[in-house]
Amino acid sequence: MRALKRQRNQGLVHAIFAAIVSPMSRLIVATHNPHKTAEIQAILGNRFSSYLDLTCFPGIEPAVEDGETFEDNARIKALHAARFLPEDVVLADDSGLEVDALGGAPGVFSARYAGPGATDAANREKLLAAMETEPRRSARFRCVLALAQGGELLHIASGSVEGEILPTGQGEGGFGYDPLFRPQGHDASFGVLSPGTKNALSHRGQALRELVKLLDGKG
Repeated sequence: MRALKRQRNQGLVHAIFAAIVSPMSRLIVATHNPHKTAEIQAILGNRFSSYLDLTCFPGIEPAVEDGETFEDNARIKALHAARFLPEDVVLADDSGLEVDALGGAPGVFSARYAGPGATDAANREKLLAAMETEPRRSARFRCVLALAQGGELLHIASGSVEGEILPTGQGEGGFGYDPLFRPQGHDASFGVLSPGTKNALSHRGQALRELVKLLDGKG
């Protein structure tokens, strides 16, 4: 009975997606970070006609990210942008780094770990200082995606990748904490690995592939 109910619920979700999302739809990525937009477009491909982010809509004020979890903030950002762009499909990403030795910090404050408006370099410097004498290096990246249209939340997807914090930066690729994070089973950081390899492993890549299954009617 539960399996039948789940199948019916999945069928309803697929019907809603078929009615709302199509290759003719444009996707608004609720971010001002071009690196996130590029990673999302690389994985979602031609499932949308075009990809725009909030740099294209300067009249939309940034959402107040006051949630306690990545999912809270992903919901907030998706619904905020969707209210300004009710005809478009909006995707918001909230993601960050959780370091075990720091009690899960920087967590939801990853982008502003060194203070409001902090650069990636400043955030990395603060993390390295906090970890300077710490032998335990285990950490993970987490990502939650929220898809919305108008005032309605359509779907939540999530992903995570385990790894460790390196004592110094490695490579100049990626963005954020990528040069300091080495995923499990690999000898190089996300700052060294190719974009394709990173997308295959990363927290965001996992969440996006979950979304792809739903968009393709296989979720």
